Amino acid sequence: MIHRLFSVPLTADSSIELNLSATNAALNSSIYGNTTAFCDYITDHLGGKIGYGGYLERRVIYESHENFATASADFRNIHLGIDFWTEAGTPVFAPFAGEVHSFQINTGSGNYGPTIILYHPAEKIYSLYGHLATTDLDRLEVGMQITAGQKLCHLGKPDENGAWPPHLHFQLIRDMQGFEGDYPGVCSQRDVDFYAQNCPDPTIFH
Repeated sequence: MIHRLFSVPLTADSSIELNLSATNAALNSSIYGNTTAFCDYITDHLGGKIGYGGYLERRVIYESHENFATASADFRNIHLGIDFWTEAGTPVFAPFAGEVHSFQINTGSGNYGPTIILYHPAEKIYSLYGHLATTDLDRLEVGMQITAGQKLCHLGKPDENGAWPPHLHFQLIRDMQGFEGDYPGVCSQRDVDFYAQNCPDPTIFH
């Protein structure tokens, strides 16, 4: 049994799909290049609901963050998880039982900020939670047991979550490849086949 990530089920009444892809002409650099303007844009489009979406979505919003500024052939703009957009402080619950694999604060503009990674032995998969509140890491220990439905973390504010509008980056990972407290959440087009296999579609959680 999979426990929902949020306290309310994500139905048509409580949630809405957001298009942050390169096809959204209304989302331009004057918006995503300014944290306050981007927050206002997201809030206006949510209408009080939880926004979701983004798996394998090609985005231009990363070009305004130094964390993604690489050579053009390696520019990372394919999103590997699903984002859930709502208010800072919103609690997030563990979808199934597991243990704390690792956690850390990933600093820098556009990065995850506070991040938690769980390992789920029964499912043989890892789950990553990014853009959290800093205080969520205070009580954690590697190996700590987490039960399904346990309150795990909260959405962080822009000044702690990598300068993003408040949201949860949720990602499933088959092989951590030696990473601890971090794992790529965005890839380049030339690497998408590998990452699509290693990071399966998490949209079952909406």
